[in-house]
Amino acid sequence: MTEDLPRIPIPSPDSDRTEKMVFLQEQLVNFLRQYSMPLIEASLVFSKYTRQLTAALTSQAETQGETLPEILVQPWPIVGDHESIEATGPRLDTLLENLDDDRMDILDTILRSAITATEMPLADALMQLRQWEHLTRNQLANSKGAGQLFSPIEIPEDW
Repeated sequence: MTEDLPRIPIPSPDSDRTEKMVFLQEQLVNFLRQYSMPLIEASLVFSKYTRQLTAALTSQAETQGETLPEILVQPWPIVGDHESIEATGPRLDTLLENLDDDRMDILDTILRSAITATEMPLADALMQLRQWEHLTRNQLANSKGAGQLFSPIEIPEDW
């Protein structure tokens, strides 16, 4: 069965930055589609990584007397008009109890492994994860109820 799965070669640390980013993108898309990862779970993992990478890069920039561009530091704005919707449905703690921690750990491991194995520059990793964060935040903003939070993340075909 493993022979049928496509093998995506891991770029070496000396590989082009674009090749490393494509590798990370392929890993994420394949996993998220294969496991039909719920929007809320993917969003939490991407949020964790963007916070960690932002903190690391900000600290590094400050020690060098530099500042990071806003496109890296801040989440990208949500697209479209989104009215505030009164919270209805299950309580937050009930939603959090229904998360699949194992699936989230796998996504976490894929991210960490891809970034580490390729020695991807943190700024490149953060920029790529800001795109994923933007995608999930827009889908969360469009969610009309708790059920949609547990629907699989919708990945555009051109990703």
